[in-house]
Amino acid sequence: MTTGFATEEKTTPTTRTTTMRAAVFHGVNDIRIEEVPRPHAGPGEAVIRVTMTTICGTDLHILRGEYPVKPGLVIGHEPVGVIDELGVGVTGYAVGDRVMVPAITPCGQCNACLSGKSSQCGHGAGYESMGGWRFGNTINGAQAEFLLVPNAQANLAKIPDGVTDEQVVLLTDIASTGIGGAESGGVKIGDFVAVFAQGPIGLCASLGAKLMGASVVIGVDGDDNRIAMARKMGVDVVIDHRKVDVVNEIRKFTGGVGVDVAIEALGTQPTFETALRVLRPGGTLSSLGVYSGKLQLPYDAFAAGLGDNRIVTTLCPGGKERMRRLMEMVRRGKLDLSPLLTHRFKLADINKAYTLFGERRDGVMKVVVTP
Repeated sequence: MTTGFATEEKTTPTTRTTTMRAAVFHGVNDIRIEEVPRPHAGPGEAVIRVTMTTICGTDLHILRGEYPVKPGLVIGHEPVGVIDELGVGVTGYAVGDRVMVPAITPCGQCNACLSGKSSQCGHGAGYESMGGWRFGNTINGAQAEFLLVPNAQANLAKIPDGVTDEQVVLLTDIASTGIGGAESGGVKIGDFVAVFAQGPIGLCASLGAKLMGASVVIGVDGDDNRIAMARKMGVDVVIDHRKVDVVNEIRKFTGGVGVDVAIEALGTQPTFETALRVLRPGGTLSSLGVYSGKLQLPYDAFAAGLGDNRIVTTLCPGGKERMRRLMEMVRRGKLDLSPLLTHRFKLADINKAYTLFGERRDGVMKVVVTP
């Protein structure tokens, strides 16, 4: 493990090989680095040489058996890399271009895409589990030396010159998801917003709410390192749920009214329920958590259905235009997520990375993985 970062430069295409190293899921708590067939681009596809990826909280759900995927699948869905191979029909790109690829890869042609719900893309086969999330879910993912990108024309986002891999790798999923949670919640100028959990996605939701004009963003967590990071990243008020009654504290802070928008970014019953309890009448709960087990809606927390509240969910917005917009925010200095990249591992050591990330050791926020 190291903590130094380097910028990936444009290179010539990699010498063609028949195999590559990849992190392959075999079962609960069983991920192995193996030699697997190297992908090749068909019509409309591209292959990128992965220069940087990460481990996501959803990958932990997979590893723990909380979200089922088929054994033998290469996992991971946050890739940055260099185009190594282009299929027929992909135009405007060249081998050697630096690109990022969103975790959600809409086709642009299915009913969901044409209805403006590209994150729920069914890739021509109707609505699928978790919509347009395919990498490490229904097709091989990014924790590998190479990645096959479907619908490449819609999903290859060129990285501007002068912008590093480290500056954009988190845009592929957690930043798009977190900011999307603030967007779905309809945050407006002057709003009070509470964000439950200040992990990577929750912090991105907090930053998204600030970008959208919230007057006060209240972060809630119970981890010393994440509380410190929230303060470092500019969250206005940070509440430690171990020390105070969160509902009372937020009600008191908002003059007894409650927040306009509560964003739930952990995916547990207690945080979901508490987020409901701090809403003002007519407020919105924006849910970003990935839930397992049974999620219940207490009638009193929901004002018995009479509070004019909304509950909305968000799956990471994807596609190259979404990535372009996020990269423009980074390029112009309006969004800096680099403090969240706290640890770096080689692909060969990815099991160590999973252990550190899953157990929240050493102040980890996000781990960078390089093949």
